[in-house]
Amino acid sequence: MTKPIKQPGPDHPITVARNPRRVVVTVNGRVLADTTAALALREASYPPVQYIPRGDVDMSRLQATDHATYCPYKGDCSYFSIPELGTRGDNAVWSYVSPYPAVADIAGHLAFYPDRVTIEEQ
Repeated sequence: MTKPIKQPGPDHPITVARNPRRVVVTVNGRVLADTTAALALREASYPPVQYIPRGDVDMSRLQATDHATYCPYKGDCSYFSIPELGTRGDNAVWSYVSPYPAVADIAGHLAFYPDRVTIEEQ
């Protein structure tokens, strides 16, 4: 079975732009990610999502999982857990390793569920 591929457009707009602000992600008061190179992805009417370069994330605090999802606009998505959060940290971080061309800039970046971590723009 082939996966549907959709293009962003007027009915479902998606934009990716560099966030000019510093973005800091903390867990239990400890910095997990700190970057001045975040990308803000705005999709339809959803709140903006900050995608942070992997090099600016403490990957030693994340654990890859087998969980996977699919977005017809962005592609296959893989997940990471934050073990120090217990079950609340399960699949709390996601990444599109090979995103579709319309959002190719988010390759090599991670995003975090804001209800599981603290995300601050400074």
